[in-house]
Amino acid sequence: MRFWHNATTGPGKAFWGKTVADFEAANPNVKIEIQSIQNEDMDGKLQTALNSGDAPDVFMQRGGGKMAAMVKAGQLMDITDGITDATKKVVSEGSFKAQTIDGKVYAMPMAVLPGGFFYSKDLFAKAGITQPPATLAELQTAVEKLKAAGTQPIALGGKDAWPAAFYYYFFALRECSTSTVTETAKTMKFDDPCWLKAGQDVQSFAATKPFNSGFLTTSAQQGAGSSAGLLANHKAAMELMGAWNPGVIASLTPDEKPLPDLGWFPFPSIEGGAGEPGAILGGVDGYSCSVQAPKAECTAFLNYMVQTSVQEAHYKAFHAPPVNSEAQGVVTETHLKSVLEAYNKAPFVSQWLDTVYGQNVGNALNTAVVNLLAGKGSPEDIVNAVKTAAKRA
Repeated sequence: MRFWHNATTGPGKAFWGKTVADFEAANPNVKIEIQSIQNEDMDGKLQTALNSGDAPDVFMQRGGGKMAAMVKAGQLMDITDGITDATKKVVSEGSFKAQTIDGKVYAMPMAVLPGGFFYSKDLFAKAGITQPPATLAELQTAVEKLKAAGTQPIALGGKDAWPAAFYYYFFALRECSTSTVTETAKTMKFDDPCWLKAGQDVQSFAATKPFNSGFLTTSAQQGAGSSAGLLANHKAAMELMGAWNPGVIASLTPDEKPLPDLGWFPFPSIEGGAGEPGAILGGVDGYSCSVQAPKAECTAFLNYMVQTSVQEAHYKAFHAPPVNSEAQGVVTETHLKSVLEAYNKAPFVSQWLDTVYGQNVGNALNTAVVNLLAGKGSPEDIVNAVKTAAKRA
């Protein structure tokens, strides 16, 4: 079988190498060819491979509208009957929801990856910030305190577009009701005023100049000068990112070890917003089998991925919360415990909006938000771009 994942360096890449080798040793009749692909390139390369009929047998699955399009095109294997009782015992039913369409499971959940702000406790303390911000007003106050202390408040990898769009996603989650977010995935009509209000929120927040110098040309995860690297090297105080971020940060610190003062807090509440307080974005990442993959071997590999020992090793490699409930017991970092606490008590969990609404809408959304931040677009342009893309979806 051929296997595609997005861990191109360090412990993450090593984890997948060992996991595959161990599975092959236990299953001598199976040989797995690994290809690691840069995260930003994954969606495009995978779609090309799927459309050409030359898809890998096993590959990373983001879910949402992107997965729905693959199911509609007949490109994914229904793995419902291949999920073992042992897997169901350690992976909650809720974790499978993000990988389920019309009662059928099309991916094995692998990691719990909600988003929020990762921050340096040391830089916060130096700036006199004693508590993580809980409201938008408190976040704006923290930004001003960090500036006064000579610290770049927020790292943003605008070059890659999707990290910039996270701000729109979260403001939309706070401004739009749960029903609006979910119903829009079905209607693809972005007519509710909350979609425009979210863009106005982004514009107002950006006007306070909270981001690092040169954020529009800064990458998200590649090198010490990336947004993750700025946080890893105490060149910026915080970054809005998914729960894979601690592993990326750890690979970019001077000693390539986890950042000892790393903390986490949820995206702040917004006064007057229709969204449920505590609602969170990010959901669950998983792995799918392509429709032409050998079913028994492919589903066996997916079940192997979520065994407790493998999930514990995944957590140690990626510093991300495991989906396996038994493996969650080995999580020691306070920031990851905070992530799990917020995720487990969230009244509503949505996947990233570019995933929910599919690749066409997602790409248009990401580009329009960057244009807004670059002063080349407006909140109205974001909504119009999304509506235009939705008609083509």
